[in-house]
Amino acid sequence: MPNYANRYISTLTRETYALILAGGRGSRLHELTTWRAKPAVYFGGKHRIIDFPLSNCINSGIRRVGIATQYKSHSLIRHVNRAWGHFKKELGESVEILPASQRYGDEWYCGTADAVFQNMDIIRHELPKYVMILSGDHVYRMDYGGLLAKHVETGADMTVCCIEVPCEEAAKTFGVMTVDESNRVRRFDEKPVDPTSIPGKPGVCLASMGNYVFNTEFLFEQLKKDAEREGSGRDFGHDIIPAIIEEHNVFAYPFSDPSYGGQPYWRDVGTLDSFWEANMELVSPEPQLDLYDPQWPIWTYQEQLPPAKFIFDDDDRRGMAVDSTVSGGCIISGSKVKKSLLFSNVHVHSYCEIEGAVVLPGVKIGRNCRIKNAIIDRSCQIPEGMTIGHDNEQDKANGFRVSNKGIVLVTRDMLAELPKKHNQ
Repeated sequence: MPNYANRYISTLTRETYALILAGGRGSRLHELTTWRAKPAVYFGGKHRIIDFPLSNCINSGIRRVGIATQYKSHSLIRHVNRAWGHFKKELGESVEILPASQRYGDEWYCGTADAVFQNMDIIRHELPKYVMILSGDHVYRMDYGGLLAKHVETGADMTVCCIEVPCEEAAKTFGVMTVDESNRVRRFDEKPVDPTSIPGKPGVCLASMGNYVFNTEFLFEQLKKDAEREGSGRDFGHDIIPAIIEEHNVFAYPFSDPSYGGQPYWRDVGTLDSFWEANMELVSPEPQLDLYDPQWPIWTYQEQLPPAKFIFDDDDRRGMAVDSTVSGGCIISGSKVKKSLLFSNVHVHSYCEIEGAVVLPGVKIGRNCRIKNAIIDRSCQIPEGMTIGHDNEQDKANGFRVSNKGIVLVTRDMLAELPKKHNQ
């Protein structure tokens, strides 16, 4: 179990305001983000992606948090209000939603830097010494106290949180930092074809996690300059970092997990394949992401639901789940569930075989269904006798989306079109 006894809960965390950028669409998740922003996507049996950076903040001692929203934010706002609305401003703690509201012009957020620029008045009102900018769409556990401590120790104006990634994996995918022996950033390349290796570590580069720490006044100064810069994309990676690394102290902070000997857990669940794979990792006997660790809980909103129920014990009709996660309110009725995650209120009727499935809340699966390697979106009602994931050509003919690795996504809208397809 990780040892969090030496957390950096101190004046550093109390003097920090965290702004989580949660307005992204997540277009590579396709229909999974048709009606919700990527940070509102479900993950891990009962959580949403936004719960991870929020829990990291609270567990790190950072209790003043803003969440900048934009794209289809209703689901996200509703979840945050239910799960995180209990903080008391009078006690110096708050989790506030900051919808895009055109404070400085007629445009909505034009980039990550612009999202912060348009909320400068709110941040200024909090009087923080440091501002932490966090991406709202990654899954990981991290004590931000160490990052803040390193920022102050190095005398940095800006610190970029990074993760070590093999160069071939980072190519054309991540923003990459070129650093010297002291981890001072000397160059930044956005999704380079040939990333620069870390000094002394050939074949490994520092990829940006999209998390930054700034001295507050320095941040405001650079945001104002960027807003006036002709042709700027208003983005931290494309514009702010390249503009300041020559004349200011910008350092990289390599993210490490002292509880784990290898690469720390961090997932960008931005594609259907990576989303499915990250969820599947959780059903292994000892997953690297331990959601059961009481010292670093991942907080979320939970309905008051009855326990999961498994019924019937006949040879041909046995309700059971193996190597799976099953949430409250679920009923497994005479069916076999294997290596799957079932979110709350899922009902699997008799004689079904479910394997390698991520089943979101409120799904009803009719009798005699066979589902494999699939993502079933919220509140879907799978008709009796349907087969999903066993024949990708048939899945496509049914109007379901099939990923590059053969993972099948099924949504309510796709199911609504099924009768039309069968009648053609």
